[in-house]
Amino acid sequence: MSLWVDAYRPRTLNDLQYHKDLSARLKSLASSGDFPHMLFYGPSGAGKKTRITATLLELFGNGVDKLKIDQRVFLTPSKRKVEVNIVQSNYHIEITPSEAGNYDRVIIQELIKEIAQTQQVDLNAKQRFKVVIINEADSLSRDAQAALRRTMEKYMSNLRIILCANSTSRLIAPIRSRCLLIRVPAPSKSEMQDVMQYVSRRAGFDLPPDVSDKIIADCDGNMRKCILVLEALKMQSPDLTGDVTIAKPDWELYCNKVGDMIIAEQTPARVMDVRAKLYELLSHCIPPTVILKTIAERIVSRVDEAIKPQIMHWAALYEVRMRNGTKKIFHLEAWVIKVMSIYKHHFYGMDLTELMEDF
Repeated sequence: MSLWVDAYRPRTLNDLQYHKDLSARLKSLASSGDFPHMLFYGPSGAGKKTRITATLLELFGNGVDKLKIDQRVFLTPSKRKVEVNIVQSNYHIEITPSEAGNYDRVIIQELIKEIAQTQQVDLNAKQRFKVVIINEADSLSRDAQAALRRTMEKYMSNLRIILCANSTSRLIAPIRSRCLLIRVPAPSKSEMQDVMQYVSRRAGFDLPPDVSDKIIADCDGNMRKCILVLEALKMQSPDLTGDVTIAKPDWELYCNKVGDMIIAEQTPARVMDVRAKLYELLSHCIPPTVILKTIAERIVSRVDEAIKPQIMHWAALYEVRMRNGTKKIFHLEAWVIKVMSIYKHHFYGMDLTELMEDF
């Protein structure tokens, strides 16, 4: 039995219940016969992947639903083998090159070139090109983006590329200029309410308005999280009455605890304790950018207004360094020490760097 977020996911552009004007635009593009490279961007849970899948269905028909998962092995210039999972049909391929880290350029060059050099084998297909969907496009390295730009120019006749990203700021300008940019904003509260009522009716129960309000307030515009939380609450309390509480994920509580530790004490010993907890979060596959964002939000909610801008400024700076570097823990730890220094200097007139000289 599948989760509600998958079982009740809209399949066609007509089934999508919000951003109707965007669905109409995508439907017009799919039927125009001049389909461009596209870049879907917007916050997590806004419905980018759902709209991409629905657009493919409009382009090629029901054949895109016949999926198979394949594992491909790529050989890097240093003779290292990189394994990548690929989801594909006869009409499209979906990949996440950023899973390979700094070797994502090899995947872009080899796989996309291989696809682009082959003709569409299905003579009954509505379109004569194949589509490559690249997830987490904003996490691609600069080399991979440069390789992708050259591929987009050279193989336009046999290939269309659809990029899926949370933000366009980390994509190079030549890629953005070669794509039609489609912004998928987060749904409004009323739109989230409508979707939740639709899902609850499909699942066979009535959703109390106060429960839906609590879920919407907790999910912050993330429609996927909203439906997952609704299903979890329904499993815990089938009647959804009384004082319904929404449990926070363990990793989020752990990040909040780390933030409290940073505020409570600013010493070399505390830095070592925080480092151990950061390692534990990373070992459980929590993305380092998510760790940084969650801890920063917790700290900002508990400190004086005067130092909030500094904390967020250094969080943004170390996030950029973390994306460009390879050892994430170094940048996380450096940010923690910087925050401790700012906090101690603000409240006690002391600079933590003096205390860290022997560390």
